[in-house]
Amino acid sequence: MNRIDRLTAILIHLQSRRLVKAQDLADRFNISLRTVYRDVKALEESGVPIIGEAGHGYSLMEGYRLPPVMFTREEALAFLTAEKLVEKFTDGSISADFQSAMYKVRAVLRSTEKDLLENMENYIHVYRHKSLTQGKPDLKIQQTVLNAVASQQALRIQYFSNYKREKTIREVEPLGLFFMNGQWHLIAWCRMRKDYRDFRLDRISGLERTEENYSMEHPSLQEYLKRTYAEHPLHEVRIRVPMNCYHYLGDQKYYMGLVREIEDGDHMELHFMTSSYMGFARWVIMFGDLIQVLHPQSLKDEILKLAGDVLRNNSKSV
Repeated sequence: MNRIDRLTAILIHLQSRRLVKAQDLADRFNISLRTVYRDVKALEESGVPIIGEAGHGYSLMEGYRLPPVMFTREEALAFLTAEKLVEKFTDGSISADFQSAMYKVRAVLRSTEKDLLENMENYIHVYRHKSLTQGKPDLKIQQTVLNAVASQQALRIQYFSNYKREKTIREVEPLGLFFMNGQWHLIAWCRMRKDYRDFRLDRISGLERTEENYSMEHPSLQEYLKRTYAEHPLHEVRIRVPMNCYHYLGDQKYYMGLVREIEDGDHMELHFMTSSYMGFARWVIMFGDLIQVLHPQSLKDEILKLAGDVLRNNSKSV
């Protein structure tokens, strides 16, 4: 990226946030802090009203706005791809709001980019697994949750506990949403359990925002997830499967934490990150002699123990 493009990008970045730290700009554009200071000074000298100083952060003077932004072909295609993903992996309210925003984005595109998006519309498609498309009518859960987080309002939800196989009504204080293994999750403080809980959105059959604002101090969603992963660290697993049997693993391999695939002749080596050797062992054992565990030994021991239990249970006389 040449300096003129970088200065424009920095100006757009400054307009997108209330306060931008110099280190954030350095990380995004892969430049030194000294270069950031130089670029910010150049923008100031060109008449851009930047408030702040090195070591604290920068912001644009209230009321300053850029003229309409022109997008590149690649950025326009990125918007189109994001639109397809949002349509399939968010609820109706989020999808509708994003589509509305996309109309505004398309409005500022040049004619060539508009034509490009229309022509490429049928060349990008996102399929959702059937198990994720079945279920209840759209309850606008995601938008309701996000609004509750923004206003710090408690939620009342009707939730089905898969573990206890029971329906409960909970009052919760939401931290936020995250997407993992094909499912959206709500992390919230549960007033019934007096602890933080992970609620799958597809198990919520009803919800409403209460009029009650909560005052309890909660960690941010990122802090909570970081702490949770620290308490339950992920472990590396490597397995090997014949290429002609690889398709048997299906989409389940992604849910098991697949992070890398390496072709090795007539075999495929797969690398995973898992928090449970027992759970992974139960998945691997389904494929019998097709899978060879390369690492770690503790997973091999878990599989051998599980296989022994299966053998003993099925050798007992009826």
